[in-house]
Amino acid sequence: MRTPAGSECPHFYADFQRARHRQECRLIDRTPGAGHWTPDLCARCPVPRLVMANACPHLMLEPRVRVGILGLGRRVEITASCTKSLETVTEPEIGCSLCHADLGRLGENWEVV
Repeated sequence: MRTPAGSECPHFYADFQRARHRQECRLIDRTPGAGHWTPDLCARCPVPRLVMANACPHLMLEPRVRVGILGLGRRVEITASCTKSLETVTEPEIGCSLCHADLGRLGENWEVV
C-alpha cells in the first residue's frame, strides 16, 4: 500500500472507507518496544527500499523508533536478521550469504528445453 510519503510499503495499512480514518505501520505497531508510529516517520523510513531490494522470505526486519538529540528528529532504524542462517544481516539490501548460496545452486540445476 502507498504510504503518506508516496512509496510502496507492505507493512503500511490505511483505511478511509465509510468515514474511517485509520493509518498504521504494522511492522512498528506489532513489534514490542519498537516505539510509537506516526505518519511523518514514513518519509525517511528505510523499509520500502529494503523490501524492494531484497525479497528473501527469510529476512526478518526489527524496527525501532529513535529520537534525535534534544528530542528532535524521530527516525526509524532497522536491524535485520536471517531466520535460515540465524545471524544478524549487516547489509539488509543484499542479505546473508547462506540464502544467496542456495539461489546460486538452484540456477545451476535449471535445464533449457
